[in-house]
Amino acid sequence: MALAVLLSLTLAASRYTVTSTPDLVVLTDRTAAVVVSVQPKTGNIAFSMTVKGHEILFWNPPQMSGIPFLGPWANRLDEQAFWANGRRYPFDMTLGNVRGAIPIHGFVTMTDKWRIVEARASGSAAWLTSRLEFYREPSWMKQWPFAHSIEMTYRLQNGALEVRTSIANLSTEPMPIAVGFHPYFQLTDSTRDEWTISVGAQTHWKLAASKVPTGETEAIERVFPNPHAAPLRDFDLDDVFGDLERDAGGRAVMSVTGKSQRLDVAFGPNYRAAVVWAPKGRPFICFEPMAGITDAVNLAQRGLYKELQTVAPGQTWRESFRVTPSGF
Repeated sequence: MALAVLLSLTLAASRYTVTSTPDLVVLTDRTAAVVVSVQPKTGNIAFSMTVKGHEILFWNPPQMSGIPFLGPWANRLDEQAFWANGRRYPFDMTLGNVRGAIPIHGFVTMTDKWRIVEARASGSAAWLTSRLEFYREPSWMKQWPFAHSIEMTYRLQNGALEVRTSIANLSTEPMPIAVGFHPYFQLTDSTRDEWTISVGAQTHWKLAASKVPTGETEAIERVFPNPHAAPLRDFDLDDVFGDLERDAGGRAVMSVTGKSQRLDVAFGPNYRAAVVWAPKGRPFICFEPMAGITDAVNLAQRGLYKELQTVAPGQTWRESFRVTPSGF
C-alpha cells in the first residue's frame, strides 16, 4: 500500500515540469500535452502555447503577437496626455517612449526589465512569476508618475493557462488602473473564416474614426445578431465591449470554435471590458482583457465612463484571465 501511494505521488509530481533560463521559461503539463513558452526578457511575453502539438498562439515578431502585456495603459488615448485624480498629465514626447497623436498600448510591452521571481512545478501545477519594478525607470516615471510594481504569474494547471497580474501602488496618491493584455489566438483545424466566436458582453461602445469610444453605447446585438454564435467571416473587428456577462464565479467568457477545436478565454471580474480584434485577412483573433475601456482615464474625467478602477496608496490590484483549450 505504501509503495502504491509513493508511486501515485511520484507520477503526480512528474505531470508538471519547468525548465528555466533568464531568456526562456517552458511550462509543461505532460498529461494534457500542453506546453507554454515565455520570454521574460522580451516583455515577459508568452509566445507559444501548444496543445497536443497544435500551436494556439499567433507569433509574428517583431510585430506584437503572443500574449503581450499593455501598460501603464492599454489601447488608445485621445490625446498626448492622461487624467488622474482631477489632474492632467501631459507626456514628454521628446523621450520617445510615447508616440503618435493617439498614443497606444503604453510603453512596456517589449521591455527587458522583467525579472524572474519564481519558476517552479508541483504535483498540481507549473508556474512562472516575474516582477517589473516600474518605479525604477526614470523615463517611465516621467510619463506616468505613479510609483508601482507589477507581478505576473503564468500558471499551467489541468491543461489550462491562467495569467495572474498584481499591481502594487507604491505612490502617495490613488493610481488609475488602465492595463490590459492583447493575446493573439489561432486554431489549426480550420481557417479564420471558418471560425465561430462567442462574446460574453451586453453592450458595444460606439467608436469615433480614431477608434476611441465616443461615450455612447448600444446593445451588442447591433453588432452580432447572435453574440454567442457569430460567424467570424462576416466581421472585420476592432471593437470595444462592456457590461460583460459573468458566471457564478464572476468570470466572463469569450470563445472561438473551429471544426472541433475550441478556446475559451475567461476574464476575471476586475477586467471590466473586452476588445475584440480580428481584422479580415489575418489568421488570428484577439480577445483582450481590459481593466477599463479604451481611453478609460480620459473618458472618466469627462464623466463618460463610470467604471474606471483605481488602487489606493499601499494597496494592490489583482486579476487574472484563463485560456482553456478543448477539442484537440
